[in-house]
Amino acid sequence: MNATTATASAATEEAPAGAAAATPLTGPLVLSATDEQALRDRAGQLREHLLRTGETPAPDAPGAHRAVVPAADTAEAVRALDALIEGAPAAGTVTGRAGTGRLAYLFTGQGAQRPGMGTELHRAFPAYADAFDEVCAALDAHLPHPLREIVDDPDPARLARTEYTQPATFAVEVALFRLLESLGLRPDVLAGHSIGEIAAAHAAGVLTLADAARLVAGRGRLMQALPEGGVMVAVLASEADVLPHLEGRTATVGVAAVNGPNSVVLAGERAAVEEIAALLKAEGRKTRALPVSHAFHSPLMEDVLAPFHALIEDTAFGEPTIPLVSTLTGRPAGDDIRTPGYWVRHVRGAVRFADAVRTLEDQGVTTFLEIGPDAPLTGLAKSCLAAPEEAALVPTLRRARPEVRTLTAALAQAHVRGADVDWQAFRDGGAGLARS
Repeated sequence: MNATTATASAATEEAPAGAAAATPLTGPLVLSATDEQALRDRAGQLREHLLRTGETPAPDAPGAHRAVVPAADTAEAVRALDALIEGAPAAGTVTGRAGTGRLAYLFTGQGAQRPGMGTELHRAFPAYADAFDEVCAALDAHLPHPLREIVDDPDPARLARTEYTQPATFAVEVALFRLLESLGLRPDVLAGHSIGEIAAAHAAGVLTLADAARLVAGRGRLMQALPEGGVMVAVLASEADVLPHLEGRTATVGVAAVNGPNSVVLAGERAAVEEIAALLKAEGRKTRALPVSHAFHSPLMEDVLAPFHALIEDTAFGEPTIPLVSTLTGRPAGDDIRTPGYWVRHVRGAVRFADAVRTLEDQGVTTFLEIGPDAPLTGLAKSCLAAPEEAALVPTLRRARPEVRTLTAALAQAHVRGADVDWQAFRDGGAGLARS
C-alpha cells in the first residue's frame, strides 16, 4: 500500500460513507499535477478534503497532467477518486495530458433535431437560456409560430418541417456556443455542415444575429415551399465511385454531401436517385434512404436560388473574428463567405465535409467538439482523419442522454487536452447540476 492509499484508507475510517452520500457537489472535481504520480497524490488529498469537509474544492490551476471527475455527491466522488488513486479511473472520469493541438467546433446540420432539445441546458444554465431566448426572439419575427413552442412540442411532426427544423437547429447551436463562451472555452477554428455553417458564420461574427435570423428563416421557408418528392440516399462509396453514374443526369440528381472517404449522399428526383442507388447496390455498395421532405443540395433547389438571393442581397457581412473552414469548398473560408453569392451557392452546392475535416487536421486541430443537438458529425469526422488515434471527437449533446452530463463530459475532454475551461464559472452559472 503506498502512502496516498494509506492516507485515503485512514480518511475512510474517520468519515463514514453515509455522511459523504448526503452531501451534494456543485460541479465536477478538477485536478491537475506535474506528472501521473503527482495526479494520484492530488486525488488522495481531494479525497481527504471531501470526507473531512463535504465541500466541493476549488478547481486546480491547469497543469500538464489533468483529470476531471464528474460526480453528483461526495460518495460518488470518493469512489471515483479511489479508482484514480489506483490508476484505474472510474466511468465518467476523464484524464489526459495537455497537448499542443488546436480546438475546432463542428456545427451540426439538419437531421439531428429532436423534440425538447436543449431543455435541460435551458433549465440548468442561465447563459444558455438567455442566448436561446434571444435567438428565438430574433427568429420569431420571421416565423408563423413561436420557435420555443415548436421545440417544446413532444410531437416531432412540426419540428421536422424544414421551415422550423433549420431555425431550431440554429437556435440550439448558437445558444450552445454562447454557453461554452461563457465558460471560457475558445475554439481556434470553426466549421459547419449545411445549416450548421450559418451558425458557425454567426458565431465567428460574419453575420449579425438579426441578419442570420433573416437568412436562416428565409432559407427554411423557401425550401419548405418547394414541391415535395425529392429524395436523398446515403451511399457507402467514394465520390469517384458515384460520379460516373451521374453522367447525363445532372439536371435531376447530384452529390449533396461528401461526408467521408467512402460516404456520400445523393439527392434529386426520386426516379433518378433510386435508379442510381440500385446500380450502386448491384455493385455491392450499401445504400440507405434518408427521412427528408426535400432533396437538399441538389438540382431541385434551383427554384430557391433567385428569391433567396433577393432576400439576403442587402446583408452587411462582417470580418470573422474566429477563422472558418468552408464546407462549400472544403478549404479555409475566403472573402467570398461575406457575399450573398456564397450563401446562394451554399444552398445548391455539395457539402464537402470530408475535405473540410482534412483541412482542419492539416491546420493542427486534434480536438473536435460537435455543437448541435445530436452527434452525427462526430463519427463522420473520425473517418476523414489521417491520424484518428491522435484526435478526440466529442459531442456536446447526444440524443437520449442527460444533457448536462454530456456537456460536462465534453468540457472535460477539451480541458484535459489543454483547452482553458472556467470551471468556477461552470459552478457559478449552473443551477441544479448535481441533479442533472
